[in-house]
Amino acid sequence: MKRILITGASGFIGGFLVEKAISLNFEVYAGVRKNSDIEYLKNTPSVLFEADLSDKRAIISKLEQFEKFDFIIHNAGITKTCNNKLFYEVNVKNTKNLIEALYETNRVPEKFIYISSLAACGPGLNGNTPVQLSDEPKPVSFYGASKLDAERYIKSLPHFPYLIFRPTGVYGPREKDFLVMFKSLNHGLETYIGSSVQYLSFVYVKDLTHLLLIALTSNKVQRTYFVSDLNNYTAKAFNLIAKKELNTKTIRIILPKFLVKSIAVIFDRISCAFNFPPPTLNIDKFKEISQQNWLCDSSQLVSDFGFVPEYNLKKGIKETIKWYKNKQIL
Repeated sequence: MKRILITGASGFIGGFLVEKAISLNFEVYAGVRKNSDIEYLKNTPSVLFEADLSDKRAIISKLEQFEKFDFIIHNAGITKTCNNKLFYEVNVKNTKNLIEALYETNRVPEKFIYISSLAACGPGLNGNTPVQLSDEPKPVSFYGASKLDAERYIKSLPHFPYLIFRPTGVYGPREKDFLVMFKSLNHGLETYIGSSVQYLSFVYVKDLTHLLLIALTSNKVQRTYFVSDLNNYTAKAFNLIAKKELNTKTIRIILPKFLVKSIAVIFDRISCAFNFPPPTLNIDKFKEISQQNWLCDSSQLVSDFGFVPEYNLKKGIKETIKWYKNKQIL
C-alpha cells in the first residue's frame, strides 16, 4: 500500500483529496495545523500529521517520526488575508520549508504534487482567448504572485520529481466562496462587476481530486498543467444554471468597479482592525474577480492523463446546491 501525505487536509480540496485517496487504497496521512477544524477527517481512517510548516525544524522532527512517504500532495496555503505579506510567508516560505525538510531528512518522495492556481498565470488578456501554458505569467493579485513564486522555487530544484497543477475556479460541497454567490442569487440578486460580459472556467472538486490521484501514479514529471472541466463558460451561463437549480428569479445589477473596490477596501480594513476572518470580498480578490477572461487551455490533461471530467457545470452545480440544501445552508 502506497503512503501519501496530503497537506492542507482539513480544507475544502484537502478533505476531498483524503477521501479519494482512501477510496483508492492509499495509506493516507492528513497534514493539518494544530488548531485545524478536522470535522471531515474524524470518520476517515487517515492518520493525522500535525505540523507547523512555518517551522522547518518542527517539520524535520515530524518527518523523522514516520517512514518515508511515497507521494506528497502539497495543498496547504492561504487564499485570502488582509496582510499581503502572509501570502509569501505561507504560500512560498512554507513550501520551501517543507521541501528543504524533505531533502534534509532524505525523504524526497517518488512524486510531489503542488496545487497552484490559475491565478499564478493571471487572466487572459485577449478577449475570450484561453490562457496557454506558453503564455508569460502575469498574476494580478498578491495571492497569484505568491503561488507563482512557489512554482518557480519548485522548478529551480534539479531532478525534483514535481508536478504542478493550476486549477481554475474549484467548486463543490463545503466550498464557501461560491456559496456566497448562490445565496445572493437565492435572494434575488444577480450581480456583475463593471460588465456582465465575463468568461470563466471551472472544475468540480471531485474531478480535480480524481485527476491528482491519477497523476501521482503516472510517468509524468516536472510538468505544469491548467485544470478545468475542459469547457468554457460565461458568468451569465453560471448564473442561469444556478438560478434554475435554485428555482429563483433575480434582478440583474451591474456594479461599478470603483464601488466594489471601495467596499473591498473597507472590508479589508475592518477585518484587520478587529482581527476578523478575511472576508470573501477583499481587495486582493477584487483584482481577480474584476477581470474579464479566466479561460485556460487544459487540453494537455487529456493527452497526458486521459482526463475525462465526470462533471460539467450543470451537473456540478446541481450536486453542490443539493448538498447545501440538505445541510440547510441554502
